Parts: sequence; C-alpha cells; structure tokens
Amino acid sequence: MKYLVKIIAVIAIGSILYSCENQNPNLDKSGKDELKSLELDHKFDKNLMKYNDTIYVPIYSNIYVDKQNQKRLLAATLSIRNTSYLDSLFVTKIDYFNTEGALVKNYISKPISLPPMASINYVIEKEDDTGGSGANFIVTLSGKNAYTLPIVQAIMIGENGENKGFSFSTDGYSIKKRQSSN
Repeated sequence: MKYLVKIIAVIAIGSILYSCENQNPNLDKSGKDELKSLELDHKFDKNLMKYNDTIYVPIYSNIYVDKQNQKRLLAATLSIRNTSYLDSLFVTKIDYFNTEGALVKNYISKPISLPPMASINYVIEKEDDTGGSGANFIVTLSGKNAYTLPIVQAIMIGENGENKGFSFSTDGYSIKKRQSSN
C-alpha cells in the first residue's frame, strides 16, 4: 500500500510539473513548427502570380509605461490572414528586424501555401526582447488573383501590475510601391 501511495504521488507531481511547463505557442499539435509544416515541397513560380506585395508590420517588444516602471515587456503575435474564398496565398518571406534595423531571424526558408480563408500566427514571447521597442516584420506575399487582399497585423499584449493588462494591434502596410518609386 505504501508503494502505491508513493507511485500515485510521483505521478501527481509529474503531472503538475508537466502542466506548468511553458508550451511553445508556435508548435502545431504534432510538435512541428507551425510555419515549417506549411512549407511547399515543390518549386514555386512567382512569375505566375498576379499579386505580389511586401508588407511592413511594426512590432513592439517593449513599451514605456511611466517613470517608475519605464519598460514593460510585451508578447507579440504576427497574424497573416488569407481573405480569399477560392485562392491560396503564398508567403515567401517572414523576416524579423530589431530597432537598429538588423535582421534578427528569418522565419521561413521555403514558401508557405496558406489555403483559402486560412490564417497563420507566429508568437514572439514576452521574454524575447531581441527586437526592442522598434522591431518589425517584413512579409512578402503572392497570389494568383490580382485582387488578393490579405490582412497582416500584429497584436501585442502586456501587463502593468497584477490586475492591469493591456493590448493593442498594429496593421501592416505595403512598402512595395514606396520602394519601387524611389
């Protein structure tokens, strides 16, 4: 009976420790990176695409709150949404830059196919302050239809004290036309 009680105690403690462990929000149910699991395994011909755009998305890893609590770390989620009922959206670049403009991370190495009406999200965890207050994503998108209108946003969330939470969002905007006119 003593051994049975010890075994149950060990299982209970193990279960508690496992449930307290931080789960990576960027992994799918099978444990693979969400973006990697959507990568194409065949050649992608960008010349067949009628919609091609580059989107700039501001991200805030931290913000100034007040004199006493000058810096608050934020969790940020990049969200890319395909608004088409019929056509896939192809994501060919997701690059994360810090406040100084240095590349922090390339999130994909192959194009991603985002099915009609589907979304992908990628989380920058609160403890990751490598981007700084002026971080940003550059996202390159393509679609077969010239009237493709994806939505690319970032949602930031943080807290200031035990009972004071806040969140806000930023919209991505096209920089392709601005770059080509220079």
